[in-house]
Amino acid sequence: MSHKKVEHEDHMQNRSSLTRFAWLSIAAALATITLKSIAYWLTGSVGLLSDAIESVVNLAGAVTALGILTIAALPPDEGHMYGHSKAEYFASTVEGVLILGASAGIIITAGSRLLHPRPLEELGVGLAISAAASVINFMVSRVLMAEGVKRKSITLEADAQHLMTDVWTSIGVLGGMGVVAITGWNILDPIVALLVAANIIWTGIRLVRRSVEGLMDVALGAKDLQLIESVMEKYRKKGVKFHALRTRQAAARRFMSVHVLVPGDWTVHDAHHVAEAFERDIRKAVGPAIVFTHLEPAEDKISLDDIPLDR
Repeated sequence: MSHKKVEHEDHMQNRSSLTRFAWLSIAAALATITLKSIAYWLTGSVGLLSDAIESVVNLAGAVTALGILTIAALPPDEGHMYGHSKAEYFASTVEGVLILGASAGIIITAGSRLLHPRPLEELGVGLAISAAASVINFMVSRVLMAEGVKRKSITLEADAQHLMTDVWTSIGVLGGMGVVAITGWNILDPIVALLVAANIIWTGIRLVRRSVEGLMDVALGAKDLQLIESVMEKYRKKGVKFHALRTRQAAARRFMSVHVLVPGDWTVHDAHHVAEAFERDIRKAVGPAIVFTHLEPAEDKISLDDIPLDR
């Protein structure tokens, strides 16, 4: 079995294992929905209701993430020869839209309560229950974010950001409820909910923007480009030159094409082996990647015709 096939199979196994983190997110959402609904029922706080609504959105996002991660882990087929990893951008787009939808619901509810304030009840118990739900969300969010960054999964990162939005929502609500309990200023309840909605809107916009960039084949980031440059420098010392470098990213998968200029007196056999070694070193440096190399003789003037492709 070739090293490329082994690398590909390892990558697909790596992606399929991500679904267990989506199940963790689903379990957390169900637990927090239950706890926050109880807190709202006890207190009548529209702030806590907004918190519970966001947890329902979390559940929808987690279910979406589970489906998308399952699709993204599918191997390439005749209709999708480069795999299905780009599906992850759809999950993060859905997460962003759901976050914006939740904020709209919170604004409507809070606006109504702002016009018609009402006293809150059982604040102590309600706040304790909501705090417990926030701890669950925080712990799960940290796990998802760590795995998302490590495994380069925008779906897990989006889900983690969604959960952290919920945590900040809860912190804002808990703080507002604390002030209400001390001062009796019930109008603070809907005001806090509106501030929370504004924060949620910003998070949703950032998620959608990042997803759109991915769907438009955004180039690799500065860190990855530096890694590529370091590999190229090693081969330049062997007499190899490069130009027409182009890169793009599809979730965890990276794509790169580059023209490799070798001394004209090299045999095809030797040049091919250098190109293969270069591709292998690139994959070691940046992670799972599809690398296309085009061999050219360095002394041939025709080889310079495609320099305008340099980025």
